[in-house]
This record gives sequence, structure tokens and C-alpha cells, in this order.
Amino acid sequence: MLDKDRLFPTDPAVRSIARGLYDGVRDLPIISPHGHTDPRWFAENEPFPDPARLFVTPDHYVFRMLHSQGIPLEALGVPRADGGETEQDPRKIWRLFAQNYHLFRGTPSRIWVDHALQNVFGVTDRLSAQTADATYDRIAECLTQDAFRPRALFEKFNIEAISTTESAIDDLKWHRMIRVSGWGGKVVTAYRPDAVVDPEFDGFAANIQTLGQMTGEDTTTWAGYLAAHRARRQVFKSLGATSSDHGHPTARTEDLSQEDAAALFARALHGACSPDEADAFRGHMLTEIARMSLDDGLVLQIHPGSWRNHSVDVMARFGRDKGFDIPTRTDYVRALRPLLNAVGGEPGLTIILFTLDETAYSRELAPLAGVYPALKLGPPWWFHDSYEGMMRFREMTTETAGFYNTVGFNDDTRAFCSIPARHDVARRVDCGFLAQLVATGRLDADEAPEVALDLAYRLAKQAYRL
Repeated sequence: MLDKDRLFPTDPAVRSIARGLYDGVRDLPIISPHGHTDPRWFAENEPFPDPARLFVTPDHYVFRMLHSQGIPLEALGVPRADGGETEQDPRKIWRLFAQNYHLFRGTPSRIWVDHALQNVFGVTDRLSAQTADATYDRIAECLTQDAFRPRALFEKFNIEAISTTESAIDDLKWHRMIRVSGWGGKVVTAYRPDAVVDPEFDGFAANIQTLGQMTGEDTTTWAGYLAAHRARRQVFKSLGATSSDHGHPTARTEDLSQEDAAALFARALHGACSPDEADAFRGHMLTEIARMSLDDGLVLQIHPGSWRNHSVDVMARFGRDKGFDIPTRTDYVRALRPLLNAVGGEPGLTIILFTLDETAYSRELAPLAGVYPALKLGPPWWFHDSYEGMMRFREMTTETAGFYNTVGFNDDTRAFCSIPARHDVARRVDCGFLAQLVATGRLDADEAPEVALDLAYRLAKQAYRL
């Protein structure tokens, strides 16, 4: 199924350079510094249940495309938040996926699934209605073997380190279990405080109360609330965390006085914030958390610009993160100025900025990262985690920010078996881009292998302190 020269430039001379660079990085260990795999997999190391629950039901890239063609999420086994019935027969779910596999032609998901089917499970026939049962049976048989349990696949994928992402009020029991298991795989957590930073998050006040109970701090006060964040960050660090992660609707930051921040917090706690005040509070907390990062060393990741849970109906029936998160326009120059004026010159701080608004690459993001010591650009994210998205990123940011104000690649996925595929795509695209620079005299041939190594491995490891 897989062309060995996929994603390489079509010019024979440039393709030859790209192929040589790729051969030097293809087998490097994977650094997966930000993602959403379930730590329970690695803690319990139980077999994955079936092909449908491995490839279809948890992957919003897959089920959003199927749903866009009128297939109900219930038919794909996606659990309902309201307790309604969903399809429970994994073979039926898989057959539905296979019958509609043509919908993924030309998409990154097609490359990822084909790569996993062939390289992980040894399937070489294209998935279709005709091959659905045979492919299902092959994967199901593999999943009964110890070699396909989560820890074994972690090692097969050559993952050196992976970070999951947990809420600030998660009990982290799975990470604790991994720690005491004696297994040598490096699985760390990341601090995601949205539930206790966003006044518009469901159950915000109750979440703040839970935060106080977990830390022994009086989180009804501004000082106690900040102290609780510091305490939880230390717990996360004790379980390997090297970063925090923030999924805000906008990139807005603020640097309020402590008096104004305390007053705004009180309004948020009592549900009295206007939408603008809620955005201001989120923005101020980014600056507060950046200052915490100066103290404890956690890398600050900002993932702004998504209108999350756009469908009211799907949110009500299925809950969060069900494929209805839509990119929005994002302003970075004005939005980040308060934060960057407060801490952007700190060389000991690392702020990794992501975007869903590609129009900002060359106009805003590359110039900002090209001058502020604390700021680095995260890789193409979510809808732009693709050949085209990665190439646009390199073309639009390298001329101003260079390679070394970026942080390599991270896969940011829940779909475990797609991790090698996603890193392979990134390595191929970057090697193709570097080959073009060499062929046009913009990069010396002896420098290109070092840059390829940096982009595939070293930059992510250094930026995320892994």
C-alpha cells in the first residue's frame, strides 16, 4: 500500500537528496512530547479490545469525516454522554468504516491508517468493503498476542518518551501505577489546567473547590488559588511532567494588577463574568502561569484559536472532543503583547505557541519567535498536521524564525498506532524541504543531515526537556 518515496519531491535530483537525508533519520527514536494517549493503557498493559476501538471509536479525525457524510456517531460506537444507545458490535463498526474508507482519499488520515495497517499489523491489501472482514480478523488475532499489548507496541514504535495530558484535578493514578510497575518506558504527564482556569468551563466553581481539597489551599481566595496551582504543578512534576498545556479560545493575554486579578477571580468564582471578562481572566492566567514556569521550569504550551464543541446538539449528546472543534481567526501580535512584555525576554522560559490560523505564520508568528527569547513555534497542529500543512509551515516561517526557533514535531494524538506514521510523515516532509534548500543553494549539503536530525529528534527533546 505504501510508496517508499511517498511525500518526497518529484524532481529526481531533489528526490535523491531527500531520500538520503531521510535514510539518516528514519529510524531515530520517537520523542512524543505532547499528546492525548491514555496513560491507563501503559499502567494496566491490557490488550486493546478490538480493531474498532483501536482505530475508529476514539479517533475524532476518523469519525468526524464519516459523520460529515451523514453517518451517525452512534453507529460508530462513540459513547453518548447522555446514556443513549450506541452500536456495540465492533465488527459492524469496522465494516462501516471500511465501506466508507474511500472518503479518506488524499487526507492525512489515509496515510496514517495505511501505515499502521501495513507496518504494525502486516496488512497489505487496501481497506474496503471486500477486505473488511479479513483485515478485522488479522488485527483481532494480533491483538491477542503479547507483542501487541500497549507496552510492547511502545517499544516496537521506538518511543523514547511520551507525554500524556491530564487535567489539573486528575488524580494521576495511572501515572503512579506506571511509576511503581517496574516497566522502563518513559511516560510522563502534562499539566492541563483549563478546567480550573476557564470561567466558561463546565463546573468551574466546583472544579476550583476540588482543586482546594486536593491541595489543602483555600481556593476561594486569590492567593490560595495561585498557591494551589503551584502545589499541583509540583505533583505533576513528581510524575515526570515537563510542560503545561493551555487550550484557550483566543491567544489573549493580560498582565493585570494583583488587585484587579483578585476581583476578576471573585467574579469568575461566582459565575458573574461576562464573556469578555472570562477571556481576560484566561489571558491573565497565562501570564501568571508563565511566571510559575520561571520558578518551576515547566514549558508553557499555548493551543489557541479553536471554537470547541461547535455543535450544541453533539455536545449535549456526546460531550467534549467529538470532532466539532473548528479553527477561528487569531490575533497574536496584540494578544501576546502583555505576556511577552512581562516575561518574553526571559531566556530561561520556554513558551511554545501553536496555531490553527495559518495566515499568521509569516505575518505574526515567525517575526515574534524570531526576536523574543522565550518564544518558540510549535509544529503544524490538528487540521494542519499534513504534508501540505507542514510544508506551508516550513516555507512561511523558516525565512524569519529559522529552524532553531521551532521545536521539531509532536503528534498530539489519541490514536496510538498512528504515532509512528505521523512522525514518519514529518520526517519525510522535512527531508524534502531540506533537499530543496540544498538543491537551490540555500543550505550546504554537509549541514542538511544535522538539521534533519535536529528537526526529527533533538529540537523536541531539548525544548520539552525530555
